[in-house]
This record gives sequence, structure tokens and C-alpha cells, in this order.
Amino acid sequence: MEFGVNYAPTHYNASPVLVAREAERLGFDAFFVPEHSHMPLATDFPLAPETPMGYKSMFDPFVVLAAAAAVTERIKVGTSIALIPQRDPIHCAKEVSTLEQISGGRVVFGVGAGWNHEEMEAHGTDPSTRFRVMREKIEAMKTLWTQEVAEYHGRHVDIPPTWQWPKPVQQPHPPILMGGAGPNVLNRVVDYCDGWLPAVHMNFTEDLRGRFTPVEEFVDEAARLQRLAEERGRRRPQIQCNAMLLSRIPMGQLEEVGVTRLTLGVGGADLTEVTDENVRPILERLRETADKAAG
Repeated sequence: MEFGVNYAPTHYNASPVLVAREAERLGFDAFFVPEHSHMPLATDFPLAPETPMGYKSMFDPFVVLAAAAAVTERIKVGTSIALIPQRDPIHCAKEVSTLEQISGGRVVFGVGAGWNHEEMEAHGTDPSTRFRVMREKIEAMKTLWTQEVAEYHGRHVDIPPTWQWPKPVQQPHPPILMGGAGPNVLNRVVDYCDGWLPAVHMNFTEDLRGRFTPVEEFVDEAARLQRLAEERGRRRPQIQCNAMLLSRIPMGQLEEVGVTRLTLGVGGADLTEVTDENVRPILERLRETADKAAG
């Protein structure tokens, strides 16, 4: 089992460069950051009465990960998650492959369709089409990464015969982990991704159905994913989860259903307690938690 950290850098908390460097020093295997380009005032935030500042001020993930890669040597750098329906696939393919070159092939590409309809609409995406748009954009990026002359023709994405370099270091491309929950997420993982980033809720209520997987159902869902992959002749998918699951599910059972990495969050929801001065002891405590979980 590997252990990584999730961190949401903003203008008011600790430098992501410092967090990534300290995470590598302490032996974490990966450094992940989320994405939100902006928060429209009309946002219906699902987890709190008001939209937290951390969501209003997230740094651009690929700029952050390039900076993190430049000051580290071993730790993987990844998105958790990049909001694919809001991104231009040609630019995004180049950002990922450039980051692959800068990092020496250390990218993990976590992706998802997103939940904020107002944010999507500001990018010109119809929320009702976001899953189809996401699939086409991911398929188009895979073509750009793997073909000398690439082209893609879909309902929402159309790329004429095209040259694009650099190509990724990892072959055929970085692992693509699909984030999300709901009835179709497992099919998306098996059909065109390499793994799953489940959104597991520890105190699930039925109004969250479709947005989160109840912790009580996670093991069955993970086992179902592995069966789907086997039935369709696909490689065993990676699964990356929040380490909070260890409070309810034993490590051995997580490993049995295919969980390969657990991540620990650096800071709470508003992130105000994470500063350049105290981020080292915060990460040291997380390392102790990971070591204890690993036995």
C-alpha cells in the first residue's frame, strides 16, 4: 500500500512547493492537488451553507504540479481531480505531457466530470452533456499522446490530423484515474480509464446518492469494479482512496479489493491552519498516521 497527500493550495495557505518537498522528504509516494477554476456566486455548494474560500482560491493544478516536480525527484504528482469537461483537450494534453517531461514520468492524471453546473456553464459546457464530453476529451487526449499524426472525430470534439509533441514519458500515457460515484462510474473506469478515485462519504445520507459512495457500500463496489474489468478483459484497475476509510475498513480488506494508494488531506476544509511555519509538523503527524496504519 502506498500513501500520498492531498493538498489544495491557495493564496493564503502554505506554499505547495514546500508541501511537496516535505512530503517527499517524509516518504510519501504522491502529491495531489484539486481543481476549480472559479466559483460563480450562484454556486449551490453541496457540503456547507456557504462556499469556502478554499474553493474560491484554488491555484491552477498544472502550474502547481510543475513547480512541485521541479523541487522533487521521486514523488508522483497528480490531479485529484482535473475537471475535464471544462478543459480544452488539446491544451490539456500538452499540459499533461509537458508535466510528464518535467517530472521524468511521474504524473498521475485524476479526472472527473465535476459537480458545479454554474462553473461548467461559464466554460461553455452544458452540464447535461458533461459525461459524454468528458469521454470524448479523454479519448482525444489519448490519441494525441500516442499517435504521431493524431485525429479525433466525435460529437463534441473534432481534431483534424494533427502533430503534437512532447509525448508522455510513461507508455502509452500516464495512468488515468476516474473520480466520482454513481451508477455509471465503474463502467467509465473500465471503458476508458486505468483506475478509480471513489468519492466515499463516511456519514452518508440518501440526498447524497449519486455524488458519493456510502462507506458501507464501498467494498462491494470495489469488488464489482474488479469483476467488470475481468469480464471485459481489462487490466486490474488501480483504486486510490482517502485514508479515512481505515477507520471503518481494515487495511487487508482494502488491499484485497484493489486499493493501491491511500491519501491523507493536508489541512481542513478552510486550510487556514496550514502555513509555511507549521506545515512540517502537520506532515510529520500525517506520516505517523500512515506508518501506524501500515503496521
